[in-house]
Amino acid sequence: MTMAGMAATFAGVSTAALAAEPGFKEWQLGFQRSVTDVMDDITWFNGFTLVIIAVITLLVLALLIICIVRFNSKSNPVPSRTSHNTLIEVLWTVAPILILVIIAIPSFRLLYKQLDIPEYEMTIKATGYQWYWGYEYTDEGMGDLYFDSLMVQEADRQEVAEARGVSLSEVPRLLAVDYDLVLPVDTTVRLQVTSEDVIHAFAMPAFGVKIDAIPGRLNETWFHAREEGVYYGQCSELCGKDHAFMPIAVRVVSKEQYQTWASAAQEDLDTANQQLLASIAAAKKVAANGKLDEISVAAQ
Repeated sequence: MTMAGMAATFAGVSTAALAAEPGFKEWQLGFQRSVTDVMDDITWFNGFTLVIIAVITLLVLALLIICIVRFNSKSNPVPSRTSHNTLIEVLWTVAPILILVIIAIPSFRLLYKQLDIPEYEMTIKATGYQWYWGYEYTDEGMGDLYFDSLMVQEADRQEVAEARGVSLSEVPRLLAVDYDLVLPVDTTVRLQVTSEDVIHAFAMPAFGVKIDAIPGRLNETWFHAREEGVYYGQCSELCGKDHAFMPIAVRVVSKEQYQTWASAAQEDLDTANQQLLASIAAAKKVAANGKLDEISVAAQ
């Protein structure tokens, strides 16, 4: 490996290790990368139905082309007087029924998986307001830990990035919030969702979660994030003039980092967040140095 190649590799590894996180990417097409079993199934079901739709579309296109070519007025100066065809009528009745059954079986299985809450390890209550989210840690030992999470304004993004010690790209426009919902990795979380004013919807694409927040009602869902990182969602129910400015940010950290943060957050949330960000930055730096050492050894 040349020195230039090694330098480029080192730079790429360092950038990726220190900045890249799973989930959200700028200019992304398609779904956010799945980090839960439910979203895995949603992604599979999307591909499954896409194949069925593509086959049906191609079949209909082929039939249209056949009809245009074989049964136009030039090819058939004397029109056919056929009034019906029993076989074709049976096929176009039975075939759609079978297709719907094939789609329904995995669809119902997925819906059941989303709604059937397994044994959970912690509970979070999310309350929708016009136009922000409030989070409450309801488990014993968490005290009265509750905070509101508001979108970071465009004018404040640079200041927030500097305060957090990250690049501006890690404070994404219209998605970053002042207080992330902090949760531990590899933990089954029960999410309770409600609203204080109008109907909102809590949507977190990477988790496969989307549930309405309705005033006077407590809806429940769950997720189990298997990777650390920051994941972004938004309110997905038209709720007023600032509906587009009501993002959701979930920061998934290691269990050790979460325990440290949870203990400190009960005393001072801002200090706990600063300590958490410092811990994450230190862990990334260690990981980056480890990768660079591996590449250096391999290059020798």
